[in-house]
Amino acid sequence: MGEQQQSGTRAGRPVDPSAGVDAQALDEAVCFTSDLIRIDTTNRGGGDGRERQAAEYMAEQLAGAGIEARVLESAPGRANTVARIAGTDPTADALLVHGHLDVVPAEPADWSVPPFSGEIIDGVIWGRGAIDMKNTVSMVLATVRGWARTGRRPARDIVLAFTADEEDSAAYGAGYLVKEHADLFEGCTEAISESGAYTFHAGGGLRIYPVAAGERGTAWMKLTANGRAGHGSKVNEENAVSRLAAAVARIGEHRWPVRITDTVRAALVELAALHGLPADLDDVDTLLDRLGPAAALVRPTVRNSANPTMLQAGYKVNVIPGAATAFVDGRIVPGGQEEFTSTIDRLTGPDVSWEYYHHEVPLTAPVDAPVYAAMREALEHFDPQGHVVPFCMSGGTDAKQFSRLGITGYGFSPLKLPPGFDYQALFHGVDERVPVDALHFGVRVLDRFMRGAGTAAAPGTPGSPGTADSPVTSGARGEEAGA
Repeated sequence: MGEQQQSGTRAGRPVDPSAGVDAQALDEAVCFTSDLIRIDTTNRGGGDGRERQAAEYMAEQLAGAGIEARVLESAPGRANTVARIAGTDPTADALLVHGHLDVVPAEPADWSVPPFSGEIIDGVIWGRGAIDMKNTVSMVLATVRGWARTGRRPARDIVLAFTADEEDSAAYGAGYLVKEHADLFEGCTEAISESGAYTFHAGGGLRIYPVAAGERGTAWMKLTANGRAGHGSKVNEENAVSRLAAAVARIGEHRWPVRITDTVRAALVELAALHGLPADLDDVDTLLDRLGPAAALVRPTVRNSANPTMLQAGYKVNVIPGAATAFVDGRIVPGGQEEFTSTIDRLTGPDVSWEYYHHEVPLTAPVDAPVYAAMREALEHFDPQGHVVPFCMSGGTDAKQFSRLGITGYGFSPLKLPPGFDYQALFHGVDERVPVDALHFGVRVLDRFMRGAGTAAAPGTPGSPGTADSPVTSGARGEEAGA
């Protein structure tokens, strides 16, 4: 554990009466975030990653709270940490809380602060992973350690999964866990993870907390054009580069039609109401234009998309190559697969073939479920002037992998952020950082939500599961140790 944590977390700190969390948990969320940032878990793709040290760190911190955790290595250096905390209600389904330990690369020369320093400056933690998503796994870790100290316990079993390889294919992380260790997630019906429940400032003092209840599918494609190789000075009507370029241009210029899913419909209706506008779903683009900044939450998910990203062809300027390739980042809204396939077939044309380089299903989650209501309640309890709305993620997360086990995923990583703090821009961006106060808010919200997590009695209600009225240790039901 880092030096900051040794000086900043002291046993016996008082319980925060307004939130039900002890002050030590707030300190630990900050220190864990800094510590994890200092562990370089860069994932460069193609199997080039290293999460083992971070996975062991998580397991050690859980063990220090009496929670048994398993470190599961899928390949040398690629490791995941899984633990289960037993709830008070043996009839309740389990809740999966998952987050990834890997991060995307960072070029130190581009940063104001060294990206793996975990430095705290003026109440802000800097470094790669401060937003995506070492902050969240740290808040979860601090929350469950707080339960162990204060004798609290959740109503449902909580399964914790801290994964490798989310920033690439998930093959060494959630994909491996689902294929090889599905038994560890027995009883899990719902899950929470990244990219939701953060403060979105929509102007005029309006604070929105978007909770993800869906994801577009991933459709990364490889396009190949074949032709006749030859001299660059000769006319060549079978030029592979020309064929490929024409197909790529058609894809890049294509305007995809609007396709409204249930989650996006709910988002548009609620956002329109917050802005005092009629929810005209027959003219979605005009409605989005009238929503101002809040439109950014919805605009990427009202249609399929396909963006050319890479081109590969040739080896010499005066040689026409016999083949050329391109890569396209496609994303598919729930229910949009057939339209996507037929459109790409048409846009590529007869001279260019295509295949999926990586393909994952779109997801949708109900917004009328008790677990969604519990997320809304926890956020609005700690920010009564905030407004929770559902949204669909434009990209994807490990929730796609866990959906193969029948687990419904939500994006719920609570942070209360100040105006002007561009949360989305910091994902994979330069100078990634998170305010300390935002982490404190997140711990309070996670504590309240995870202890109830959609059960009939809310946390804090006298006699309800997970309150101070039920002092039990983390672990298997009726046992001291975790499982």
